[in-house]
Amino acid sequence: MIEVALRHRFGQGWGAARRAGFALDAAFAVPAAGVTALFGPSGCGKSTILAAVAGLLRPQAGRVAIGGEVLLDTATRAFVPPERRRCGLVFQDARLFPHLSVETNLRYGLRRAPRGAAGPDMAEVVMLLGIGHLLHRRPAGLSGGERQRVALGRALLSRPRLLLMDEPLAALDAARRAEVLPFLARLRDAAGLPILYVTHALDEVDALADQMVLLEEGRVLAAGPVEALTARTDLAPLAGRRDAGVLLPCVVGDAADGLRLLEFAGGALLTTAQPGPPGTRLRVRIRARDVAVATEEPRGLSTRNILPVTIAAIDAAGEAGEVFLRLAAAGGRACVLPALRLAAPDPVPPPAPWRPAAQIAERLLLAGLLPEGTEACAS
Repeated sequence: MIEVALRHRFGQGWGAARRAGFALDAAFAVPAAGVTALFGPSGCGKSTILAAVAGLLRPQAGRVAIGGEVLLDTATRAFVPPERRRCGLVFQDARLFPHLSVETNLRYGLRRAPRGAAGPDMAEVVMLLGIGHLLHRRPAGLSGGERQRVALGRALLSRPRLLLMDEPLAALDAARRAEVLPFLARLRDAAGLPILYVTHALDEVDALADQMVLLEEGRVLAAGPVEALTARTDLAPLAGRRDAGVLLPCVVGDAADGLRLLEFAGGALLTTAQPGPPGTRLRVRIRARDVAVATEEPRGLSTRNILPVTIAAIDAAGEAGEVFLRLAAAGGRACVLPALRLAAPDPVPPPAPWRPAAQIAERLLLAGLLPEGTEACAS
């Protein structure tokens, strides 16, 4: 497990004019495997937590432990120096040595690896990140996405036990982000390293994260599997977003009539996207605003995704006059579809036993395959 419990307050001003500033009071425990996203708006404490885990910040109170090994415990005055924590760091800017070639930048990371530490070698990292053709260039001759891939390779070659990534795609435009995301997903699957990933971009969470720690104003609102948290309507930072919805684990099925089948526990969806060969596992974000409900099966529509569902719950939304509908798909084990935001009738009807058809727009936002902001034709 990765266990973090931190309390720290930053001051503002100097001398007698000094006053209390931002306060961090956050605690969570997540598996020491896969990708854990620290998610929340700018200024909520994500990077501060990462700095404390790396040893770059000594909090006023707290404890950090990885796999049972204590890196920080203010109660016992335990503090492992940053250079002995074996944390690989990747920042928003690549921070490459400008006077060195790509290959020499990578070898710098390799020279800092502890003697005898297991990890990928130079050839494996170069192949994993697709940077073989860049080895003799200098950073000034690289695109933003290429620089981030080199920075990631340098961090990997230091053979860390934990990879810390502080908004590594935030400084890139949409095209460069789309270029780097597949390499991050490949790293997640191939390297087997636990990763703490700071971001405020939900599409990056969708594409990469297994666990999420949701932060607001220096405090943890919720922590757990990404799919479970995105289905909750009581978490305003997620449920109140325009792209609010759920993530469905899917398996790519066979193609028919130019469409690809995406099978999930409650049924199957058709899409015009080509996410990979049959058997490919992925997650699909279904946005609540892309779903319509009807009390009988619609006819005469071009919509191909029409699923029988049961309205499992009606929850109050954050805005007056709106409600969330929680839809449970039939045809398999229980699977919760998006909490659909609707204008509330007066009075709100009870949640049983309607069985409407749910129409899901065909242009789905496929996690990691289509960019954030892809418009769907709402039914």
